[in-house]
Amino acid sequence: MKDCEKGRLFGSALILIQGVVTALFPQASIRLTKKMIGKNFDNASGLEAKPAYVRQLRAIGVGMIAAGGTGLLLEDAEESEAAISELAGAEGDDDE
Repeated sequence: MKDCEKGRLFGSALILIQGVVTALFPQASIRLTKKMIGKNFDNASGLEAKPAYVRQLRAIGVGMIAAGGTGLLLEDAEESEAAISELAGAEGDDDE
């Protein structure tokens, strides 16, 4: 169970970082896309991204930041709730 939680935490952090890079540096994503397309198509390096595509990449990056940040916040909230319930359970055992 802990491995799954660590995996979700790592995934959320990775999405958050990728979102920051995509939002701040959309040209890096454009270069990567050109490289990937260039493996299968001729003259892919001659492609030029339109300003609307760059805006869309930035919007996707902002969405990724929101998704990754939310995932991290929810993991933290679950850990806090688990700790509180453990403390409440331990205090209830002392009363018996």
